[in-house]
Amino acid sequence: MKPILLNGVDLRVHATRTAMGAAAAAEVAEDLRARLARQPSVRMVFAAAPSQTEVLAALQQERGIEWARVTAFHMDEYTGLPADHPARFGRWLQRHLFDALPLGMVHLITPEPDPEAAASAYTALLAAAPIDLVLLGIGVNGHIAFNDPPVADLADPLDVKMVELDPVCRQQQVDDGCFSGLDVVPRRAITLTVPRLLRADKLVCVVPGSVKRAALRAMLHDPIGEACPATALRTHPRVTVHCDADAAGTLGASC
Repeated sequence: MKPILLNGVDLRVHATRTAMGAAAAAEVAEDLRARLARQPSVRMVFAAAPSQTEVLAALQQERGIEWARVTAFHMDEYTGLPADHPARFGRWLQRHLFDALPLGMVHLITPEPDPEAAASAYTALLAAAPIDLVLLGIGVNGHIAFNDPPVADLADPLDVKMVELDPVCRQQQVDDGCFSGLDVVPRRAITLTVPRLLRADKLVCVVPGSVKRAALRAMLHDPIGEACPATALRTHPRVTVHCDADAAGTLGASC
């Protein structure tokens, strides 16, 4: 594997999902170790999705990270799901990462009983100090977090807000195996906005699978705008995109 620079994006194509996850985790771990060597703590935002499974598993195997000095956030959460529902993003991250690491602090988005108040409270938590690192993915409709094309605003004045979920986004949750059918996927969620994500110092994006191929191409080549919210990643000075061969398609021909 060697990096490809496309429209200012550091794209790294890997032969398999496992190799992709290991490489992305190694980059995150290296960044964490370097930050913790020069600052007292790190604040990091995680995405919750099956596309992140490999990188989160590999991250748990990295050594030399003082996790007790890391504060974790996540980037979105459904409203209207029971607190113990397995598809809640906070619970998903607890199963796949948070419960396995001695993190200093974990701030979960808790929509109950008032989602709007929860969004305001999470805004304040995020604003308490800079966000160092974001580990994210891209949706099949080009969303980042739950900023779907119909509701995304690349100049959003808010940091965290309530949104209506796009039908394509909701169908992705079914296709990912998180819900049994479209009728049971929530229609609303709380999400970090695009500007809030882009204010982080560094972003590492993980995009596996042929189902993400069109979104990845759009992110790299389409005009920057709300039609493909992920195109906003091209405006960030420190973003790396890791994908597997299935997602890359012919993008990886030169690797």
